[in-house]
Amino acid sequence: MAIEYRWSEGRYDRLPALAADLVARNLSVIVAGGGTVAAQAAKKATSATPIIFLGGGDPVEDRLIDSLNHPGGNITGVNQFASVLITKRLELLREVVPKIPSIGVLTNPTNLTVSQILVSVPSGAAWAT
Repeated sequence: MAIEYRWSEGRYDRLPALAADLVARNLSVIVAGGGTVAAQAAKKATSATPIIFLGGGDPVEDRLIDSLNHPGGNITGVNQFASVLITKRLELLREVVPKIPSIGVLTNPTNLTVSQILVSVPSGAAWAT
């Protein structure tokens, strides 16, 4: 088995060219890690090569797949639903440590799912971006 690696070095604008390069190599599958933007670049580059995404946002809302039950097309993946579950995780933390005075969340402001996470966090939360 051969594995071809490509890195955008934090430059999302490079992802379409990197995805096109992988498609041109006629690979058996493309794994798009690093969030929604990598998966979107791979999806735009091919409708034939199978794509497996690794993400934290909502793949339906991000238009990666048609639905969770039936992804459709050539793309499927693994998702942490970070934006959907962040509120629940914070509620559980408050239950485990009820007297905790504050909770800070450190995020990457260039990640596409951060805006979804920010909306789902209860008001009054301290944020560092």
